[in-house]
Amino acid sequence: MASPLFAASSHASILLPSPSPCPSSTLHSPGSRRPFRLPAPLRSRSPPVAAAGSGRLQGPGIPDEWGDRSPSPPEPPSQADPPIDDDEWGRDDPSASGNSRPAAVTDEWGEPGMPEPQTASSADPPTNDDEWGGDPAPAPEEDGGGEEEERREELKRCLVDTVYGSDLGLRASAEVRGEVLELVTQLEAANPTPAPVQATDLLDGNWILIYTAYSELLPILVVGAAPLFKVEKISQEIDTKGMTIVNASTISSPAASFSFSATASFDVQSPSRVEVQFKEGSFQPPKISSSVDLPAQVNIFGQKISLGPVQQVLNPLQQAFASIAGSISGQPPLKVPIPGNNRARSWLLTTYLDKDLRISRGDGGLFILVKEGSPLLDQL
Repeated sequence: MASPLFAASSHASILLPSPSPCPSSTLHSPGSRRPFRLPAPLRSRSPPVAAAGSGRLQGPGIPDEWGDRSPSPPEPPSQADPPIDDDEWGRDDPSASGNSRPAAVTDEWGEPGMPEPQTASSADPPTNDDEWGGDPAPAPEEDGGGEEEERREELKRCLVDTVYGSDLGLRASAEVRGEVLELVTQLEAANPTPAPVQATDLLDGNWILIYTAYSELLPILVVGAAPLFKVEKISQEIDTKGMTIVNASTISSPAASFSFSATASFDVQSPSRVEVQFKEGSFQPPKISSSVDLPAQVNIFGQKISLGPVQQVLNPLQQAFASIAGSISGQPPLKVPIPGNNRARSWLLTTYLDKDLRISRGDGGLFILVKEGSPLLDQL
């Protein structure tokens, strides 16, 4: 007969494969004060229990100081996480709809802080910088060009008013000459055509002389200042295609008018300077008036002389003047060649040129000319 202890042991070994109905049952060994526990592999484990109200399994209990595992308290049912409108950097997404929550702010110690109020930034004002960050070149301003043109027009009007009544400069006083020179200097500084010789569309045409300080024209001006004589016109016609210049003068009297001219060729020396070579002179047949109309009186050496008696004498000769005018008007002009010497050579420097006015200097002389048909001639 076996020993009771051995029988108990044998019985226990035979029951090992079966799970223990009480996981907390213990066996006491003889003479031991602590309970004897079966080895961990031999102990039965309770299957995981599902927590009530949740779909997750409840794991094994937490062991106490004796090694026993007490059952874990049931976890409350979990709720779905609320949607977060953070972007990939953890900041609030401003495009998300609904109420937006302020982003959490922490200081350098990790403590939560209040975010600083931010004002809505306005759009940056447009800039005119180029790709290098500098201001682009400004476009030509129409206002600036208009102001400069208005200034030139005012200077031209002042110049025409100043030379008015000076008989092309012959009777100009020293004060008038000084004013003319000052206005000419200002116009030359504001010259809109830096290369006048190349501006053929502006340079070509017939130009009327309104003022000169050239001594070579003094004899003609003196004749025009004589009683009963008048310088009707002194002009200069320029043809850049034929490279020719024609200087013409017309002097009138009560009985006839006389015209003569000088033709010259020119060579371009610079964009503003030409060299002139006179070739020939030409005298037009005088234009005899069919009737002689004398003024009522003339001023000779400060004395006014009446021409009424002279007019009465000429009245019977009106028919003779008409027949002479018809026979002379059809005659060809008289041309005279000009010898090629130093006096036949000259130079002409154009210092100002636009569609109405031209200022030139040559051999120490000054010439102010207005283009034929310009409104400036109406002021003279």
